[in-house]
Amino acid sequence: MKRGSTFFLKGAIVLIGLIVLGLCIFGLPWIANEAAEHYPAYLLYPILIVLYTTAIPFFFALYQALKLLSYIDKNKAFSELSVKALKNIKYCATTISILYAVAMPLLFIIAEKDDAPGIIVLGLLFILASMVIAVFAAVLQKLLKDAIDIKSDNDLTI
Repeated sequence: MKRGSTFFLKGAIVLIGLIVLGLCIFGLPWIANEAAEHYPAYLLYPILIVLYTTAIPFFFALYQALKLLSYIDKNKAFSELSVKALKNIKYCATTISILYAVAMPLLFIIAEKDDAPGIIVLGLLFILASMVIAVFAAVLQKLLKDAIDIKSDNDLTI
């Protein structure tokens, strides 16, 4: 496979990572300063901790996606390394979903105070999006594992 065939996907992953890093460095502190005027610290700090904590599995999942694309470039797409990368992406997405689910009661309190149900919908959107990614990675992991098993059976037969 040509080395440049996954170049666009790698570029997109790096761009997404840079955007999220910029939001973590500049966006979240600005939002926290604005929100500190309206909400008590016992609501803001746990939410900020969850948001910054979810960045860790997010960046690890991006790294695993880059590794997966490099395996594809090296014609090692059907290997146990690819299955392991997909498994790590699945665990990262599940972790992100769980962390956002833990923060939902705090968002509910904020939504009740401001009478803004859109905050809850936004929180649910992040939970559902990461769960969709986790399920998709799990399905791909299972399909890839089955393909590797079939390939190894065929290699042993011949």
